[in-house]
Amino acid sequence: MKISIIVPAFNEEKLIKQTLARILESASAFADFGFEFELIVCDNNSSDQTSAIAKEHGAIVVFEKVNQIARARNTGASAATGDWLLFIDADSHPNRDLFRAVAREIQSGRTIGGGATIRPDEPILFVVLVTHLWNFISRLKHWAAGSFIYCESAAFRQLGGFSEKLFATEEIEFSIRLKKLAQLHTRKVVIIRSFPLITSVRKFHLYSAFEHTRFLLKTALRPKTVLRQREECALWYDGRR
Repeated sequence: MKISIIVPAFNEEKLIKQTLARILESASAFADFGFEFELIVCDNNSSDQTSAIAKEHGAIVVFEKVNQIARARNTGASAATGDWLLFIDADSHPNRDLFRAVAREIQSGRTIGGGATIRPDEPILFVVLVTHLWNFISRLKHWAAGSFIYCESAAFRQLGGFSEKLFATEEIEFSIRLKKLAQLHTRKVVIIRSFPLITSVRKFHLYSAFEHTRFLLKTALRPKTVLRQREECALWYDGRR
């Protein structure tokens, strides 16, 4: 069994070094199950040292010129040779216990994919409350957070990967399709809750409450229009780091 760990990255030189170090440390847990792994970083048209840092950590580096999270994940997956795909954002930190939990789900044969609950790396009240709400919805709906998604390679390719029509929430749309596929094959989508993924709260510092609120309101009122335009999803694409 081989796991392909895929990290989409756009101008992530400030955070990706620590993320890759944590991934490599945590991935040693796969050996306990006899699993192999490979590490792939998709440089999503970065203008900084993202690629160089990734190569220093032994990652396979692929390039995606179109700046879009869905495309970056799909391009990374196209280079993967693993039986399972594990997508982790460049500002998020897994641990051995989380990887071990993923390996157990894979080994069970009952799971087609899933995700993990998340925990912010700073205890900011507003962020903590929003995270608790998301974790509840994630477990209830079996929606994987974009920062951590695992999926059987065959299922991912059958579904055609992430929708490249979307510039945000592509992980939710993918989760919905994955859940339907799981039901067809009497399998499950599992959100791991015992070992949360630690993820950065940098967007809270980089963008004002007004900017966050404006995006949420626009998305609620015009979801199809907003989520399909890069300019409307500036929180992910304006390059602020």
